[in-house]
Order: sequence, then structure tokens, then C-alpha cells
Amino acid sequence: MEILQKVSDSLLGLKNKKPLVHHITNYVTVNDCANITLAIGASPVMADDIGEVEEMVSFASSLVLNIGTLNSRSIESMVAVGKKAKARGIPIVFDPVGVGATSLRTATAKRIIEEVGPSVIRGNMSEMKILAGLNADIKGVDSIADEVDGEKVARQLSKKLGCVIAITGKQDVIAQGDRVCLIDNGHPILSQVTGTGCMATSLIACFCGASEDWFLGAVSGVMTMGLAGELAQQSLQAGEGIGTFRARLFDAVWAMTPEIMRKGGSITNE
Repeated sequence: MEILQKVSDSLLGLKNKKPLVHHITNYVTVNDCANITLAIGASPVMADDIGEVEEMVSFASSLVLNIGTLNSRSIESMVAVGKKAKARGIPIVFDPVGVGATSLRTATAKRIIEEVGPSVIRGNMSEMKILAGLNADIKGVDSIADEVDGEKVARQLSKKLGCVIAITGKQDVIAQGDRVCLIDNGHPILSQVTGTGCMATSLIACFCGASEDWFLGAVSGVMTMGLAGELAQQSLQAGEGIGTFRARLFDAVWAMTPEIMRKGGSITNE
């Protein structure tokens, strides 16, 4: 119950601060990430040209780096802006989309981890197992890895990389060393809509941008996405599908309150 109270309190802090969240994200989901950031009460900026990223992040409260549609230009921008954010001490949330699918993605993820040092890494089980040096199956950018031992993988990877690890799936696992939360909010329909993982990353950055506790920020962002997915699915009527669900998902995030979080949140604090 204590962690749910902290999560609900963090929403008030976010809405009060209205953090500016700088994104370098993929062009498939960039609009969704901007809108989910607005829906929760933060402010998005999506600058990715190397000529302005360092100046832009100087005004930001947090940074998202997402390699979903990476290219040689954006890679250099990510490294440059990441180093600037690190020097400023603002949280960097890294989404290693599809790492392991190609050698370029894997090399880029490793470079960002080594040269930038993210504060939070959010990904699916396949992505996290690959970062941990374990054998894992991946299909394009989708996880097909067994989610068994998620808590063990998260703990070990967090200690290895010195950051918060957020593994999202049927059961979400958030770890920072020996601090672990298991989150059971969500619905399978979330996996049928492109960009829900990227949006969860943006929500993490929103909460981290308004708090000094980045573990709590990761828990808050992931739980918000899962709970909003539940509420959006529950609102569907006969004949309504993923198009309506997608719109209702944004509505649920926009309408999220501390009371809704405390009532609907399902968190086990290990």
C-alpha cells in the first residue's frame, strides 16, 4: 500500500511541475509519444538534429532515447544529447527497441549504454535478455522470449549497468539493485496497438522528470500505462476494437487521478 501511495503522490508532483521531456524517438510512434506526454500533464519536445539537441536538452527535465527507427544521423544525435543530459544530471530513459534483431541495433544499444549511461532502461524480455548477454528470441522488434525469471534478469542487469531496469510484459518488473516492484496491471490488447511500449517509456520519462527517485518514476510510468490499458479495454462496447481502444487509452491517461491509481494499481513491492 505504501508504494501505491507514493505512486499516486508522484502524479500530483508531475502535474505540478509539468516537466519538459526531450525525445529522440522513432518516427512510427513519435506522435503517440508526444500526445501521451501531454495527456499525463508533461510537455514534449521532439528535436533530433545534432545542430540543436544539446541546446534543447539544456531546458529539459528528462530525456528519452529510442532506437526504434535508428539511422546514422540519429545515432550521433543520441550520443551527443545523452552526454549533455548526463552532464546536467537529468534522467535519461533508454528504449532499446529491437536490440538483437540486427548488428546495428545491438552495437548502437551497447554504445549508448557505454558512452551515455542511461538512468532507466525499459524494454521487453527479449531485449533485456540480450542486453544481459543471455540467449533470447526476437521477431523484428517483438519479444518472443520466455518471461520466466524476469525478476532475476532485472536485478542482475540493474546491478551490472548501475541503472533502473523496467521489463514490461505480462507481469512488469522494475528493479534498481535490490529494490524490486512487480506490476500486474495491463491487458493483452495493449500488444495489438503499435507504440504502447514507446509510450510507456515516455511516461517513465515524464515521472522521472518530476522526481529525484527514478525507480519510483519507472514504477509510476509503467503502472500508469498498464492501468490505463485496463480501463480503456473495460470501456469497449460490442463491435469496438483497437482503433477505439487506442483513443480510449489516451483518454484514460488524461483522466488518471491519484484516487484511480490507489484503487486500481496492482503492485507487489519485493
